[in-house]
Amino acid sequence: MNNDNAILRRERSLLVLLGLICVALVAGALYLQYGLHEDPCPLCIIQRYFFLLIAIFAFLGARFDSWRGVRLLEVLAALSALGGIVTAARHVYVQAHPGFSCGFDALQPVVDSLPPAHWLPGVFKVAGLCETAYPPILGLTLPMWSLVAFIVAFLPLVLSLSRNRRRFS
Repeated sequence: MNNDNAILRRERSLLVLLGLICVALVAGALYLQYGLHEDPCPLCIIQRYFFLLIAIFAFLGARFDSWRGVRLLEVLAALSALGGIVTAARHVYVQAHPGFSCGFDALQPVVDSLPPAHWLPGVFKVAGLCETAYPPILGLTLPMWSLVAFIVAFLPLVLSLSRNRRRFS
């Protein structure tokens, strides 16, 4: 049982680390937005939401003292990472196959109507188009880096869930 507590403590520490990484990724996105003037598109903003959801679920999961609570929040974080993977993959596809947008993105009104866009417009308000390709970083575009980050978040969560399947007390 003592070993089980040590594993739970380690799991909770890893969730804190995951949450901090996701918050740092959003901070990096804000640097790109304000420091390098790379305006976020609707898919960028949706990816920010998914990174923040992963962080929230990870931080909440780290607060639980039981496997049941940790596992529930790991599932929610994994689902958020999966949503991020789908969104980032769509963004990679849009940039690889740009269409004619006339300066308007159909997702913009939807994303801008969400409550956080009104609470923190500097973070969640759309300012660019999904087709806009900024210079790559180390050979990958921003949506590609985002896709990598979501996969890196998703895989450990799924591995943890499968590895610790029997721990439900």
